[in-house]
Amino acid sequence: MKAVKNFFSKYRQSWVLLYVLIYFPWFFWLEKHVTVGTPFTNIHIALDDMIPFCEYFIVPYLFWFIYVAGSVAYFLFKRPKKEFYRMTGLLFTGMTICLTICTLFPNGQTMRPPVNPDKNIFSWLIVALYKTDTSTNVFPSIHVFASLGVNLAWWNCPVSQKHKWIRPVSTLTAVSICLSTVFLKQHSVLDGLAAIVLTIVLYFFFYQPEFTRASAKAARERTKERAKTKKPLWLQK
Repeated sequence: MKAVKNFFSKYRQSWVLLYVLIYFPWFFWLEKHVTVGTPFTNIHIALDDMIPFCEYFIVPYLFWFIYVAGSVAYFLFKRPKKEFYRMTGLLFTGMTICLTICTLFPNGQTMRPPVNPDKNIFSWLIVALYKTDTSTNVFPSIHVFASLGVNLAWWNCPVSQKHKWIRPVSTLTAVSICLSTVFLKQHSVLDGLAAIVLTIVLYFFFYQPEFTRASAKAARERTKERAKTKKPLWLQK
């Protein structure tokens, strides 16, 4: 207990992680009550049928857990509180909206193909995934939303300006994860598009104000510098 107390004393901002006590019970309740055996709206468009199934995308799909959890941990332990709050604020708000939509608008998809678990390790992992994760509660895609949200956090983190490789690597990771959702037939393209729209909207709430303040401050500083270097009128003649 002392170790836990010391942890929360040192990292006071970690209280927001208690959100998992809301998210997981809600998520598993949905998984139990909205299934292929209950009424739901099927999310599907023609483009979904044009995307081939590819078992190798299970790698970035599962890497999502490391990408998201690892990034949250880094921002908790290594970044200022305000950066951690912005990141988790966007993520947890969006995830709550996703669960609310699934609660009020039961949805799912029926695109999963038959997969032979004996084909290779990738197929075996997909069969295991299909068994543990239902094909319902898919709109918007939390996988896509969280990936984009984490990527935004990295792009707006000053450390990414110092280490130039962070932004392209993070973006490549996020894009790969987003693509994996449709190539594994876990989500419809519509699920991903809805997640993109949600990410953009929340970006303006959690990151744009900071960007606007920083831009305004930079503009004021440039104005001051120009005023200092501006020649007096009698020297301009």
